[in-house]
Amino acid sequence: MPMGLAVIGAGYWGPNLVRTALATPAFRLDWLCDLQSERARAVLGPYTTVRATSSYEDVLADPGVAAVAIATPAATHFDLVRSALEAGKHVMVEKPLTPSAAEGEKLAALAQRSGLVLMCDHTYCYTPAVRRIRELIREGEIGELQFVDSVRINLGLVQPDVDVLWDLAPHDLSILDFVLPEEVIPVAVAAHTSDPIGARRACVAYLSVWLSNGALAHVHVNWLSPTKIRTTVFGGSRRTIVWDDTNPAGRLAVHDRGVDTLQAGTVPQDERRDALISYRTGDTLIPALPEREALMSVMAEFSAAISEGRPPLTDAQAGLRVLKLLEAASRSADSGGVRISLNGAVA
Repeated sequence: MPMGLAVIGAGYWGPNLVRTALATPAFRLDWLCDLQSERARAVLGPYTTVRATSSYEDVLADPGVAAVAIATPAATHFDLVRSALEAGKHVMVEKPLTPSAAEGEKLAALAQRSGLVLMCDHTYCYTPAVRRIRELIREGEIGELQFVDSVRINLGLVQPDVDVLWDLAPHDLSILDFVLPEEVIPVAVAAHTSDPIGARRACVAYLSVWLSNGALAHVHVNWLSPTKIRTTVFGGSRRTIVWDDTNPAGRLAVHDRGVDTLQAGTVPQDERRDALISYRTGDTLIPALPEREALMSVMAEFSAAISEGRPPLTDAQAGLRVLKLLEAASRSADSGGVRISLNGAVA
């Protein structure tokens, strides 16, 4: 039997959750809850059995509802998720998990004690392209990861409650967390931000993340660019992956091109090692990717995690790791771009 589901929030992302929930056989959409009930009714349309309400309490009191999907402003996440978990409901919540890591840790602990699924909707992690990138990196196809360079810029909406780091960088940081080999972790962060239009919050940001294997990841996010760019490069010792999310004809390309370092003889350890640099030029592979909407895969993973009693791919711990990076980045930006280690100290 399908599980009863309620979607909370009928604003920007909520209608997408409604659409995909209705198309997911494992779920039965029972409620759409929004503070403006007329907005919820407008999303549902006149011919529906889904109930629209402005009462979150009514949704949580319904024993037929097994899970809720929350698409509301980040500042409301902690109270909404906590109430749902305390009511015995499984929860999927939009990014970021909460506005702070301390709140996120409380929710993760509550979900674990309650035996409930708490999932972050890191949608990009469920795209066919990012799943293939994860396979290529974790199976060693590109060799050792050496660098990541990501650009996410467009003429975007200046958010009223968060800066550009907290609005856009969670996408890139969740992707980084998803694709990294298990033994490679972020160790330090530095960020520089600016507000050239006087919006009283950062509109442009450059974020650097140092990884435990010596690699450096760089993220550029920007609300003010007249052109839309969604490109990430994953450089490896053997191959390099280029992901261009705005190019439907070839979103993913794997280049057998790069720089090789050849040792020029044996020298004592206390002397500088001479090296020969050679440039490798090989083929470029365009992998075939299945056509599947990422949000449909998100819904499928949420239902599967509940049914199988297991953590989802993007569980609360994944959300926490992203939050800790964001908090360190904000602290760095507020301190003029100093490097912050992830144990909280200035590196």
